[in-house]
Amino acid sequence: MTNNDVLRRVRYALRINDKAMMEIFKLGGMNISLEELTALLSKPEEENFKTCNNKTLDVFLSGLITYKRGPQKNAPEKTEEIPNNKNINNYILRKLKIALAFRSEDMIDAFKTGGINMSESELSAIFRRPDHKNYREAGDKYVRIFIKGITELFRGEK
Repeated sequence: MTNNDVLRRVRYALRINDKAMMEIFKLGGMNISLEELTALLSKPEEENFKTCNNKTLDVFLSGLITYKRGPQKNAPEKTEEIPNNKNINNYILRKLKIALAFRSEDMIDAFKTGGINMSESELSAIFRRPDHKNYREAGDKYVRIFIKGITELFRGEK
């Protein structure tokens, strides 16, 4: 699953329009024009397609947290590093969990709605530090199913 897919699917799931998307990017620390946004949301076969890198996706997810939850008072300096492609899916799930103010039960419900039964221990393994012995990498399937689940929860669509 590409970063562009994540942008498109989250946008659709949460009913975010172009103006709000531009505001989210601004809250994340990046000014983006409507043309750039359209290029990021385009499909690869379209003429104006632009690949979304990990930094751009991180800006979007960080901005989404601020957009949904408001600015953090006395925010500490950002210490979390953007992961490499190997464990970007865990990072995406963590950021979406924070942005949507989901607890573990909400995450499990979203996964179940998306079509997969996940236990509390499986979920906690995804959110552990990579050097922890019980850490588990989330594959593209988990991100896809989670976003499908939140789409059904927020939009009421099957």
